[in-house]
Amino acid sequence: MQSFSYDQLPSRVVFGLGALDDLPREIERLGAKHALVLSTPGHKVQAEEVADRLGDRCVGIFPRAVMHVPIEIAREARVEAQRLGADCAVAIGGGSTTGLGKAIALESALSIVAIPTTYAGSEMTPIYGLTEAGLKKTGRDPRVLPKTVIYDPALTVGLPVGLSVTSGFNAIAHGVEALYAQDRNPITSLMAEEGMRALAQGLPRVVKSPFDLEARSDCLYGAWLCGSVLGTAGTALHHKLCHVLGGTWNLPHAETHTIVLPHAIAYNYAAALEAMKRVERALNISHAAQGVYDLIRTLGAPLALKDIGMREAELERDAELATQTPYFNPRPPDRASVRELLEAAFHGSRPKASGLAK
Repeated sequence: MQSFSYDQLPSRVVFGLGALDDLPREIERLGAKHALVLSTPGHKVQAEEVADRLGDRCVGIFPRAVMHVPIEIAREARVEAQRLGADCAVAIGGGSTTGLGKAIALESALSIVAIPTTYAGSEMTPIYGLTEAGLKKTGRDPRVLPKTVIYDPALTVGLPVGLSVTSGFNAIAHGVEALYAQDRNPITSLMAEEGMRALAQGLPRVVKSPFDLEARSDCLYGAWLCGSVLGTAGTALHHKLCHVLGGTWNLPHAETHTIVLPHAIAYNYAAALEAMKRVERALNISHAAQGVYDLIRTLGAPLALKDIGMREAELERDAELATQTPYFNPRPPDRASVRELLEAAFHGSRPKASGLAK
């Protein structure tokens, strides 16, 4: 067996139907007394319900989280947390809300309790992202890792089917890249494969029956595992592209990950054959790039960047930005090849078995 090191990220997970009932006890366990509840505008009602559960331990609600964590919103939230004397942030929602909590924790000793309602996975990572002047910058810092994550599948039942699917593929992307990331190891690969398997089994059942709690549980379990390996093994070209596209053009996060994924897989296929075999086994498909593309199409998710607001005239600049400071990748990214990848993703072309679509 290969030699490796493995960092077990120090967070606590509470998983199961009704797990939200444990929130007051988990806040007490952290020694926190003044919690600021975070949400997007669309999750304000859920934030108010969380505040009611916390009673006197809640000092306020900040319901203004948005995609890609604009630096202006992060600064406002930091000021509000300081004004209220918060010693804890409770983030209910998806990656946008968790990301806002991380932005606050990055410059304070504030503890985060994350309550995911999507399959984003960012609640399990020490990775943060902030967007300023149209550029999204990411980093790693142990201070931003949520101390406790409460996974209650009942909270995902209200997630629309379309967003459930794209959020699920966002999670699958974490698992795929963990299999060939620079810091991969046998433990993260095992978790990545199991997480993708759970998502591949759960997502079709969610599409068929959105209120199927067992299917929702499988998806949330898979998202947890794939998020965990994202935080430990790291990322590669796929995530670099999505950070560029999302931060620069404000494209929807989950949809962008979904569309780019099969093309990033095609780009890396020949350079990471063992990883691709594991993807194929986990998803029960014959070819990783084509199989992921076909599964996306079958589940009714978008396939083309042009359909979610991307402009073809910007592809050249995106290729430049993605290759200026590239992440580690099994196939080194060059501008011309990345431009070709983005072209295929823009039009939604089905990848060839041997690589990128033409």
